[in-house]
Amino acid sequence: MNTRTRRSGLIYADQDKAYQSLISFSALDGKTHLINMEGQQVHQWDYQGLPGDVIDPNLIGGKRGHVLVQYEMIEELVFGIYGNRIVAEVDWNGDPVWKWGEQAPSGAARQNHDWQRLANGNTLLLITKPRVVPLLGDVEVGDQGIYEVNPAGEIVWSWLAGDHIEEFGFSEEGLNDLRQSLKRKDQDPWGYLELNTSQILGPNKWYDGRNEVFHPDNIIISSRKGNFVAIIEKKSGNIVWRIGPYSSVDSNPYYRLLNREVPRPLDQTSGQHKPHLIPEGLPGAGNLILLDNQGGAGYPPVSLATYAGSRVLEINPVTKEIVWQYTAEDSGDPVWSFHTSFVGNVQRLPNGNTLINEGMNGRIFQITASGEIVWEYINPYPGFTSAGTNTIENPMVYRAQAVPFDWVPEI
Repeated sequence: MNTRTRRSGLIYADQDKAYQSLISFSALDGKTHLINMEGQQVHQWDYQGLPGDVIDPNLIGGKRGHVLVQYEMIEELVFGIYGNRIVAEVDWNGDPVWKWGEQAPSGAARQNHDWQRLANGNTLLLITKPRVVPLLGDVEVGDQGIYEVNPAGEIVWSWLAGDHIEEFGFSEEGLNDLRQSLKRKDQDPWGYLELNTSQILGPNKWYDGRNEVFHPDNIIISSRKGNFVAIIEKKSGNIVWRIGPYSSVDSNPYYRLLNREVPRPLDQTSGQHKPHLIPEGLPGAGNLILLDNQGGAGYPPVSLATYAGSRVLEINPVTKEIVWQYTAEDSGDPVWSFHTSFVGNVQRLPNGNTLINEGMNGRIFQITASGEIVWEYINPYPGFTSAGTNTIENPMVYRAQAVPFDWVPEI
């Protein structure tokens, strides 16, 4: 085992400039953790969430401290898009108050990457369905989709990505590259598209201005491997808006991470996570914010920024222009010091700061609009995996969430 001491826990805090909240995240130790701004754990649930988001009490009759978790896994398929047998909403004590999975068409939830409790009491689940997608060949694939499930466990709306391949913007070269990848026996356990987001848009100024593309019930999705972000029209299931998988903007890979001029047309993103419209009432409300991992992605693979680094982009979804961005250079650091080629997320905070989860490294930090780091924490609850004769420590965090204090019982 590697016994090298790794720096973890609270690294830095300017409590006057940082937005004050609790932070929840799931780690590879199989638990969902809740910490305060001093970096101290104040609660944990003994289940891993994918993601481990705490539920807004306004959606569940005022109940505090509830979270959706991976409640029961398929023993031989612990990881990947097939591995989840039962998902559950558990209360503050970890007791299940709602479970779903046995009612699924396959007898297993196969939920992965995302979920959302809706105002009508239903739950939006990103799921996997093994099947043949004719446009991609005769190989059975892990096709991802979305189920809306009511409290009784009934599927009241569903959507499958494989029914919309032609709407995702792939070139013929891209489709052929995708088909070839599916013929390999060592298919990635996270699926051919690896959808990592499915969230309703929610109330927004664009729909208030009568732009039907941004109807609050429409659903935004993100494909890490397919390298696109799209909006699904809820009533038809059709794709009505998209960025990616390719970009016509001339973006020199040497300068992609260094160009701070805004607004400017959106250039090539790669392997993005958690795109969503900034909610009403927050600075930048209505704009699209996402973590642009700049990790390997695309059919065919897109050109990455030459210097390995990630960036956070805030985008006007109507003009598709970048209106704000963050790279490590905005904090006075080399661009490669903020880099997560896969996993991670971002969240705009009420005071204008942004919470960033550099997921690959288990680093969660908060920045001001100018890029000043005002709070920084590294996950001290790693998982351990075997690699030959070595045991590898892995602090990875898929998603982190700033949790208002009144969303949980008094601590």
